[in-house]
Amino acid sequence: MVEKTVKAPAIVRLFRDETFRRGVVAILVFLVLWEIGAQFKSWFGVMVPFIGKVAPPSAVVVRWLEVGQWAGYWESWYLSTGRVFLGFVVAQVIGIPFGLAMAVNKYFRGMFFPPFEILRPIPPLAWVPASIIFWPTTELSIMFVTFLGAFYTIVINVLGGARSIDIQYLRAAQSMGASQWDLFRKIILPGTLPSIFIGAAVGMGITWEVVLAGEMISGGGQQGGGGLGFFIWSSYMGGVMDQVIVGMISIGLAGYISSSLIRYVGYLAMPWRRMF
Repeated sequence: MVEKTVKAPAIVRLFRDETFRRGVVAILVFLVLWEIGAQFKSWFGVMVPFIGKVAPPSAVVVRWLEVGQWAGYWESWYLSTGRVFLGFVVAQVIGIPFGLAMAVNKYFRGMFFPPFEILRPIPPLAWVPASIIFWPTTELSIMFVTFLGAFYTIVINVLGGARSIDIQYLRAAQSMGASQWDLFRKIILPGTLPSIFIGAAVGMGITWEVVLAGEMISGGGQQGGGGLGFFIWSSYMGGVMDQVIVGMISIGLAGYISSSLIRYVGYLAMPWRRMF
């Protein structure tokens, strides 16, 4: 008689994971050192450089519990997330085909790669003043800047990933009668998927950085709940530094959740990589 193995609950398996436990310990050690450094002057009369000027984690938690009851705080989450994902999705929809086209067609690459390379080093934040002038609304200008933050990264990764595919695979497929569409569908696209998801994860992080700076500069588009960037800037202007840290941690959590979602989608899209 074959005994059926009972699978442990997901939360139990998570806490059994050594990598997860190391991450929890690292965060706890960081918080303890932060608390000691921030409270050192009040405890021992000597201020630790830099850290002593920062609000301690205990004060940040108290402020976070207070801020969490504000509707404007959650509206800021909603607005920033919407701007990030809209700009990110548009960047993927345009950037992936654009990068693949440059990878598989030398004439297309020769025409569009030089201007792309000229524009790519320009920081997305340098486009903020121009985007505010040329786009009719502040929302569109912020979304345009977030689009730029992800676009260049995804194109470079797609182009590099497609051109790094071993030419022997393509020649072997051609020798067996594969068409250009077969080469693209069965070799180039699957071979480029890892680079696509790496570029997407990196681009997502850049997009969060850019949208927050855009919200700070433009004022978030509206006075009430103008996004997490505007939340941080208004907190700084009001001298509420522990609230600034609440906004910074909120950004970190939002970026971590977004990147984890992309990695999970990549895990589902590339089943052959689960073997390693």
